[in-house]
Amino acid sequence: MDNLTHSLVGALIGQCGLKKKTGLAMPALIIGANLPDVDAACFFWLEGVEHLAFRRGITHGPPAWLLLPLVLAGILWGFDRWQAKRGKRPQGRRAVSFKWLYLLSLIGCLSHPALDWMNVYGIRLLEPFSSQWFYGDVLFIIDIWLWALLIFSVWFSLRREKRGGEWMKPARVALSVMLAYIGLNAGITWASERAHEGEGAIVIASPPPAMFWERDIIAGSDGRFRINGEKWGDFDLPEADKPDIAAAVPQAAPFLFWSRTPLVHVADDGRYLLSDARYLGREGSFTVELPAEVCEPTNPPPEPAAD
Repeated sequence: MDNLTHSLVGALIGQCGLKKKTGLAMPALIIGANLPDVDAACFFWLEGVEHLAFRRGITHGPPAWLLLPLVLAGILWGFDRWQAKRGKRPQGRRAVSFKWLYLLSLIGCLSHPALDWMNVYGIRLLEPFSSQWFYGDVLFIIDIWLWALLIFSVWFSLRREKRGGEWMKPARVALSVMLAYIGLNAGITWASERAHEGEGAIVIASPPPAMFWERDIIAGSDGRFRINGEKWGDFDLPEADKPDIAAAVPQAAPFLFWSRTPLVHVADDGRYLLSDARYLGREGSFTVELPAEVCEPTNPPPEPAAD
């Protein structure tokens, strides 16, 4: 999911009452909820689509769930001590407990892979023990309805708190509504995929933007897919481990490692593009241009008869 959603979920958890456990609890929850995305730093040294094979991997796996919160808790605890030594520690801040800083950082951090699993992009939940991708197909990566719920509920809870009213109950109700909304979307996805079962080795009910009640159906395999009934993929997929292809298209390998529904199609300008059926139309971020010589038609035309 996007980082605004991660941040709001961390804030909502805090408003449910956990922020009373220790000073700096809200930074622990909100930063912790975004912490696995430190892998975004890979954009500084990776080129093209190489980031697809790196992101949502090592920093989203079990060792990171334990180590990243430990680092964050240490930084926040040290920051509190640093402020105290300089005489700049806010008087209204609660006493800081390292144990609770770690637990809250851990809760925030765990919410991140749970939400990332929800969309069709995928996440390697078991990295580095396994590089298998997992997909929930439940929510679009930016869900405006979830935004609306989270923004309103966090604002309302903070407003109630400032005025001395009951502020934890609205946050808890909102958290329950969020979980119910996710459950509803999971049910829509499950029913949609069951309805199209048998249309291909891979069947994905992909949530579109805004219209959470709809699903784009992607079905097929081996580089040939139907997207809402429209056929895509006219060529055999390149074998990225072949020396000639690896030399000509070095980015094919990381792309195919990440891709769930890879296909090759011809763009309007005649270029051969290796794409993913989940993200057609998003050239650059989710495509690799291929030289024509590595693209072979799936069903080549018959040879002309000899005279």
